Amino acid sequence: MNRELRIERSLPKFAAAKVAGLLSPGRGSSYGPLSLVNADPLDLPADGWLTIKPRLAGICGSDLSTIDGNASRYFEPIVSFPFVPGHEVVADADIDGVSRRVVLEPVLGCATRGINPMCPSCAAGNLGNCERIAFGTIEPGLQSGFCCDTGGGWSQSMLAHVSQLHVLPTDLSDEDAALIEPAACAIHAALRGGFTGGETVVVLGAGTLGLLTVAALRAFTPVENIIVAGRYPHQVALARKFGANNTCPTPELARLVRSFTGSMAYGNQLTGGVDAVIDCVGDSASLTQSLAITKPRGQVVVVGMPAKVSLELTTLWHRETSLVGAYAYGTETMHDGVRRRTFEMAIELASTAHLGQLLTATYPLDEYKDAIEHAANAGKRGAVKIAFDMRQVSK
Repeated sequence: MNRELRIERSLPKFAAAKVAGLLSPGRGSSYGPLSLVNADPLDLPADGWLTIKPRLAGICGSDLSTIDGNASRYFEPIVSFPFVPGHEVVADADIDGVSRRVVLEPVLGCATRGINPMCPSCAAGNLGNCERIAFGTIEPGLQSGFCCDTGGGWSQSMLAHVSQLHVLPTDLSDEDAALIEPAACAIHAALRGGFTGGETVVVLGAGTLGLLTVAALRAFTPVENIIVAGRYPHQVALARKFGANNTCPTPELARLVRSFTGSMAYGNQLTGGVDAVIDCVGDSASLTQSLAITKPRGQVVVVGMPAKVSLELTTLWHRETSLVGAYAYGTETMHDGVRRRTFEMAIELASTAHLGQLLTATYPLDEYKDAIEHAANAGKRGAVKIAFDMRQVSK
């Protein structure tokens, strides 16, 4: 039997989770459709698939949104129930008869789905843009952790396609490796800006994704100045450690940008601003703030996960601002034209920047309610990343 955290399709439980989550973030784990169960192991769906044994599995913002009933209904056609969450996974795998420690690249693209010829996006190496995520030999699912046929990292075992697995260097700790998947997201976001050198960039939001974006900008782009706005002191301290030139509390960001760029202000809008903002929050307030501090013909890269937002978009027309989305990873084009796999870059960054320092606490599966509430309130509790550790036994 396999011990796992499972989300069932239940509209009443999702509604209860939404109410509980509004009262206290993370409380949807106590009232919603998430439960700890014993389940039979999944059958391998096709050739090229194998069973892997998770060691560590992170708790992501998208997981928290689902648990608290706040996930966008946009995802309904590309998720299949019941599913086991967990897409930030370090695991053990038997590959060609040899036990390997691996990190999972969770996107379920054409290669995993047995689709040949591949869609244009997968053929170009842009796996995050796969056009077949609801088709093929497995059920719909944009990633492992959202598909009923694959399982997810919040379990003692799950399934993975060989094309999803990256063997880890022996000198890389499990804790560093646990940050590789979100680091890949951050690298993709940093490179979506197309920076050529000398730019001033604001990273708005200094949780896990924001901090990893700072590290990615400093490691892989020629950006000159990085300004970070965060809500909590420990976040801005880590941002400086990862390479930010200037930091401030979020409410003071417009004033700092105005001073740094020599802009003037009219109403809530600056006359000038920074070259780009990478918005790692993705709600109405953060997007409004991002647009207000971006210079004419600048860009806002949205890597935080927005859902329904209320937004004044006149600035897109008046100031010719570009609004750019950044999702997942695949193959990146560097500023010198070289093409590199995002996960290879993320493994490199995990080692050189010691990303495991962001892993604040781990929990056994049995303590999932405490783990999820800790993750949902990470900032105010002085934490960054929370993960499940399948090697731990509940106290």
